[in-house]
Amino acid sequence: MKSVNRRDFLKLSGSAVIGLTLGGVALRAQAQEQLSADDPTAKALNYTPSSTVEGAKCANCMYVQGADGEQYRPCNIFPNKLVNADGWCSAWVKKPG
Repeated sequence: MKSVNRRDFLKLSGSAVIGLTLGGVALRAQAQEQLSADDPTAKALNYTPSSTVEGAKCANCMYVQGADGEQYRPCNIFPNKLVNADGWCSAWVKKPG
């Protein structure tokens, strides 16, 4: 088995860290399209861009990602789509905390 010298190890480690960082940024950047109420998954989960359930909206759901205050944010339930922070769907679960 070939031993790895320190210089090669540092190059490989640095490349891996950069790759992981850029990969995460690229995945977040893919979620560009706003979710439409006509989307099949949205229909199946009764998604609405304006919640009618008191105290329950996408902004306080545990599945929503992104920064607080953004109107459209990525959601784990709807990959590569942005949901309205004021919206709601039947998969809604209150964010812990």
